[in-house]
Amino acid sequence: MKFIRPQARELAKRLKESRRFIQSISGARQVGKTTLALQVAERNNLPYHFASADEPTLRDGHGWIVRQWIEARRLTRRSKRKGALLILDEIQKIPQWSSVVKSLWDEDTRKKTPVKVVLLGSAPLLMGRGLAESLAGRFEILHLPHWSFSEMKRAFGWDLEQYLFYGAYPGATPFINEQARWSEYIKNSLMETTISRDVILLSRVDKPALLRRLFELGCAYSGQILSYRKIAGQLQDKGNVTTLAHYLDLLEGTGTIAGLQKYSGSMVASRRSIPKLQVFNTALITAQFGMDWHHEMEDGNMPGRLVESAVGAHLLNATVGEGMKLFYWRENNREVDFVLRQGKKIVAIEVKSGRIPSSFPGLDDFVKRFNPTRTLIVGEGGISLEKFLSTPVEFWIH
Repeated sequence: MKFIRPQARELAKRLKESRRFIQSISGARQVGKTTLALQVAERNNLPYHFASADEPTLRDGHGWIVRQWIEARRLTRRSKRKGALLILDEIQKIPQWSSVVKSLWDEDTRKKTPVKVVLLGSAPLLMGRGLAESLAGRFEILHLPHWSFSEMKRAFGWDLEQYLFYGAYPGATPFINEQARWSEYIKNSLMETTISRDVILLSRVDKPALLRRLFELGCAYSGQILSYRKIAGQLQDKGNVTTLAHYLDLLEGTGTIAGLQKYSGSMVASRRSIPKLQVFNTALITAQFGMDWHHEMEDGNMPGRLVESAVGAHLLNATVGEGMKLFYWRENNREVDFVLRQGKKIVAIEVKSGRIPSSFPGLDDFVKRFNPTRTLIVGEGGISLEKFLSTPVEFWIH
């Protein structure tokens, strides 16, 4: 039996409802957007048509969209049931795609043609821009995060150490017994493709070499707090703070690396803070730097940097599109690894992978200043890492 992600149920539910909204599935590369859409389509009672704008022969983008839409309308007329489903993949690669989709969608709405539409895109930031530009009030977004530890365990039988080292890219699982091949797959099929095709070709990037070095730095320093001036120094580039912040936002929009902001109780202050670099998937760390499984995991001694990055990735993926925000906190030499906020609820989280400390001064200070709803210690002396990574993040904040 094929593993089906929980988000498939939500998409199926939306498609069963009346034709009210275009459905957009947004997420990073290789998280299973296409697979999920096709799984739902095959279990749906409607005929469907799938097409990808990634086709190498694609030239006339707008005409291509129209042709796919006409095919879906043809299926609608032939079907004895009500309607048909159109799935368009990598739609963000077509310039001004949203205006064409709007015209066709509005035409079907006027004529009461029951074509249901699912749009897929591997550049969430760019997908969001296209939807907001022309399709306001006509769409819903289903965010598909990187796979969780529980999902990798259920689908592939992975244990905790495998998840920490190899991350959560299901397409890379056949290669984990060939370390070099696995690393090359992650670097070439995921990292390079994301940067060159989802960012540089589709956004304004005046310094592509700087963007690439920033990506590498984000992988190398995941879990660390670095000012933009220190980042510029590490990159040996005179790029200003505004440029670096913009590039970090672009990388976050691809679901690869984020710059967490310091929690202060004030959104204005948070936006001006020094970022804490955080990967969305620990495979970006281990593959980028050719880390060796046997060396890193010998004697069951899991590296602290992978432990904290795995916790951060688990939290970060859960916040996308869910109304939660993830921060860190530091004041002088006192720090809290992660601060999760949803509305007025605040959870302070400290990660410990080594010896149990006798006290947690960072947590103590944070509690005095902000009175959080809950404090958590993950790892030695608290909730086990496996239990934390196996538990949905929303459990801890409700």
